[in-house]
Amino acid sequence: MAYGIGPTEESMQPPCFDGAMNRGLAHTEAAELLARHDSLLVSGELGKAPSQIGVPFARYADIRRTAVGIRPPTLRRFKRVSSNGSNGNLEFGAYQGPQPRLFAVRGAVQAEANEATAILAATEDLMRGLIERNGLEPADMVSCLFTTTDDLDAEFPAVAARDLGLTAVPLMCCREIPVPGSMPRVIRVMLHFYAPEGHEPEHVYVGEAQKLRTDLHAAQ
Repeated sequence: MAYGIGPTEESMQPPCFDGAMNRGLAHTEAAELLARHDSLLVSGELGKAPSQIGVPFARYADIRRTAVGIRPPTLRRFKRVSSNGSNGNLEFGAYQGPQPRLFAVRGAVQAEANEATAILAATEDLMRGLIERNGLEPADMVSCLFTTTDDLDAEFPAVAARDLGLTAVPLMCCREIPVPGSMPRVIRVMLHFYAPEGHEPEHVYVGEAQKLRTDLHAAQ
């Protein structure tokens, strides 16, 4: 006796369809289909699309599963990398390996004077150091925030960044808090960027500005 089941039902019987009217197959046809199903199960070909292996019930090829172990036709295997770097197999999902993460680096420089040329030259020196030491490209960068002490107003530091080619990176200039006794004519920056998980951020303090972060200067 053959059994006909709907395309989303679960059954203890192998699927037996004629592909046209969803009727139970004749006993001999069902036996042939069962034999075909068993051979595919042994060979591991059930992971292939029905059209590749000639399953004779294409109309109901979206059958999800039965007790005898048909795999969903949408199942794929994806590469993954474990924490120790070895390759493995992942049944579900699209994870392909370590993903980049967001980093932020700080830097500062002291301009020689409150003049446009001095501000631009100091900012260019600072930005070149950050870019080179962190191995950055403009496409890696998310945003860049500049601050200046209140004695610098002859030019925007962001102009120097744009001159370096960072035209697609959002830039912002702000005033630093005027703390009494703080170092004058200082340009500070915070740069956000994406890099591989293991990246070691390199902060850059140029010239006299190294005194602002003696801990980092000693480490560098």
